Amino acid sequence: MKIYPAIDIIGRKAVRLAQGSFEEVTTFNESPLQVAEEFVKSGARYIHIVDLDGARYGKSFILDIIEEIKERFNVKIETGGGVRSIEDIERRILAGADRVILGTVAVKKPELVEIAVKKYGEKIAVGIDARDGIVAISGWEEASGVTALDLCLKMKKIGIKTIIYTDISKDGMMSGPNIKATKELIEKTGLNIIASGGVSSKADVEKVKNINASGVIIGKALYNGAINLEEVIKEFE
Repeated sequence: MKIYPAIDIIGRKAVRLAQGSFEEVTTFNESPLQVAEEFVKSGARYIHIVDLDGARYGKSFILDIIEEIKERFNVKIETGGGVRSIEDIERRILAGADRVILGTVAVKKPELVEIAVKKYGEKIAVGIDARDGIVAISGWEEASGVTALDLCLKMKKIGIKTIIYTDISKDGMMSGPNIKATKELIEKTGLNIIASGGVSSKADVEKVKNINASGVIIGKALYNGAINLEEVIKEFE
């Protein structure tokens, strides 16, 4: 199982939201680069970077940050937030992203996901963020009416192999991930599911590994010291 330490960016700072609310922002570091450096020193092979301004406003604000992290630390990067077109995907890949995560467009423009998968293959993943099982889009501010399972199955049909699944109610709350919902997606879809949202202890990481998730994203728990990144990488990767 891969461990993905997360850097969420608003206003070019590393932040965390509580349950995806832009009213509940905590700034953890003024420099995402500094955070990336700490993660790499702890053994991170992959970093999960989300452009929250991009998710909200539909365009990227962090291409140069991705570029600099890639150049300085040569770590693998997956990134999402505000990716709305093939051009957006190309820009992220040119900046150094190894995997680009599509969110809102998976619901609104599935045909774009299909084109992207044909062009870039496994460099394309889909982020499915759900509240009470229903997918939320546009920076989590809009309910889509589509269930997480239905969207997973639809994405599988068009060639997506990796899904980043987030339970919004758990995100940033340090209350543990939604193991039941994540397990259901793994078992019913056969996709590579990366679990996200609420991971707050080493025990949570172990639970995620035990349901055969392909990866786990850890955010707030790294920033507040609840999880030691070096330790979980050695134990679970």
